[in-house]
Amino acid sequence: MEVIKPDWPAADNVHAFCTTRNDGVSTGEYAGLNLALHVEDDAQQVLTNRELLKQQFHLPDEPVWLDQVHGNRAVNAQYIKSKQSSALTDADASFSEAANTICTVMTADCLPILICNRKGTKVAAAHAGWRGLADGVIESTVAALNERHGQLLVWLGPAIGAQAFEVGKEVRDIFIDNQAKSIEAFKENRPGHYLADIYLLAKLRLENMGIRAIYGGEYCTYNDANRFYSFRRDGKTGRQASLIWFE
Repeated sequence: MEVIKPDWPAADNVHAFCTTRNDGVSTGEYAGLNLALHVEDDAQQVLTNRELLKQQFHLPDEPVWLDQVHGNRAVNAQYIKSKQSSALTDADASFSEAANTICTVMTADCLPILICNRKGTKVAAAHAGWRGLADGVIESTVAALNERHGQLLVWLGPAIGAQAFEVGKEVRDIFIDNQAKSIEAFKENRPGHYLADIYLLAKLRLENMGIRAIYGGEYCTYNDANRFYSFRRDGKTGRQASLIWFE
């Protein structure tokens, strides 16, 4: 099973990776390791894929799945695990200070962001599409970790690349109004439409908070159909997952 692991100086007890679509039992538009139950794939195939993931990487527990809504809410993954209800929690990020609690987000063009502190005692995962970025999902996730920003390491996982992510002027204006430097992340593609660098938008937000240890950001889900699902490319498609936990 192919996964992508962060190349970052995290503590040895921190484990993190992003899945690809390779392997798995899903078929058709979802062919491969689709891990999302909300995209109309056969539920039993998705559950089989999730079980394969757990077995392949000897996961210490079930990943904490969220009902992602393109917002900025960050929740305590340990609290979600302790809930009696089986209903998913509406949130776009989770964090944990408890060992073997697997923070997880699913993406198919949006940016998965994995965070840990240098001591290996705090972790978080965030799902950041342009709406979440603009609404402050990075800021709320960092705030939830309650850690000195200089002690944080951040990995930007596979997302849609700057040559494929076209947005309208209204999206560009939202970011520039919030942070003038964001203008660097947009390149006019045609009248009223711009190519947006979601990696750079995230980096600017992180750097604005004084976070400098930022890694990753070199993939394009849209242009790599062999490895990644892409909603912008295919519409009806699966999701890869990004996971982080510590022992």
